[in-house]
Amino acid sequence: MTPLSSRRRPRTTAPAETPLADSAFRVLLLATLCAFANYAPLLSVVPLWAADGGSQAGGVGAATGVTMATTVGAQTCIGRLLRRWTLRQLFASGALLLGLPTLAYPLSSELAWVLAISAVRGVGFGLVAVAGSALVVELVRAERRGRAVGWYGVAVGVPQIVLLPFAVWAAAHLGFTAVFVSTGLLAVLACPLALTLPKGTRTAPDSAPDDGIGQPARSVRAAYGPHTAPFTVLAAGACALGGITAFLPLVLTAPAAAPLALFAVSAGIAAGRYLAGAYSDRAGAGGRLGWYVAACALGMGGLAVLALHPAAAAALAVLPATCYGLGFGALQNDTLVLMFQRAAPGEHAAASTAWNMGFDGGTGVGAAGVGVLAHAWGVPGAFGVSAVLVAATLPLVPVARRARRRAG
Repeated sequence: MTPLSSRRRPRTTAPAETPLADSAFRVLLLATLCAFANYAPLLSVVPLWAADGGSQAGGVGAATGVTMATTVGAQTCIGRLLRRWTLRQLFASGALLLGLPTLAYPLSSELAWVLAISAVRGVGFGLVAVAGSALVVELVRAERRGRAVGWYGVAVGVPQIVLLPFAVWAAAHLGFTAVFVSTGLLAVLACPLALTLPKGTRTAPDSAPDDGIGQPARSVRAAYGPHTAPFTVLAAGACALGGITAFLPLVLTAPAAAPLALFAVSAGIAAGRYLAGAYSDRAGAGGRLGWYVAACALGMGGLAVLALHPAAAAALAVLPATCYGLGFGALQNDTLVLMFQRAAPGEHAAASTAWNMGFDGGTGVGAAGVGVLAHAWGVPGAFGVSAVLVAATLPLVPVARRARRRAG
């Protein structure tokens, strides 16, 4: 017999530790869900509210444009704000600036009132977006950070997939006030949740110059210049998204048509990001970027054609909406990875900020631009211009691919 002391003991495997095991990270995800449950649905509901108040196409688009303009402005100030406040304080402040003004929308649908509230909410969203992603890095250890980013993406994406289309339906059937009050209170709830997070750290001492995001200033051109090609591709695709979220509900007036199309866009974006990420893990980012740009342009062009025929659009809009969503989701993934590959050591924050500015700024410019063009050419013409703008970035794809080869 084998002595008891020498017998091999059964091997036990400890369960893999996940970011969700950290209570602070779970709180961050819940706070992010609450904040984005305000931001995502109002991308379409606020333009509808402005239109309900008699605003023409230019004013309808300006509602999103103003929000995104102040979002980008807030993002450029994060480095300076972190000299005085922690990330959790910035997140909490941003949640309040998102939620409390939302409760004031029902007081008036006059354009000036809508734009003023939207401007304040844009500042709040800028703080939440940057502080939230930075808190992922601060709360989760490096070896678990990839999965943490994935879970954070779920918290950001679920409100866009579910609540963006649902809010359009709810505004029509339950009233705008119900949507504004519920989304406003959800964002306010994110504030006390954020304040329970660890205090965290601030940036470098005040004596160190920064580039607007808390990094030592090397040169704006040196830090951001290498990202020009992927930034432009991303911004063009985001311009189309701004037009879709602001004006598609005004075009698809048949019952449930707009919510279904917006669901197709949001679900397509989420699926496109996941599929492109899985592919880039195997083959590297950028290899199919041209196909992603083409899918965006084709989907937007399809929506432009259907906007000429509203009766047919109600039944068929899901097809081009899905095509655009898949293409733009994949484009988001590849441009972000390519920007990180272009970044010099220690300048990944600059790459992240450039990407967020391209996305948020493009969304705002697209909504405002489609509004201006729609006033002259109608929504179908404005959508068509957006499709051409996306397709026009195809020559930049080889430039972005060269960045990947240099990084390798």
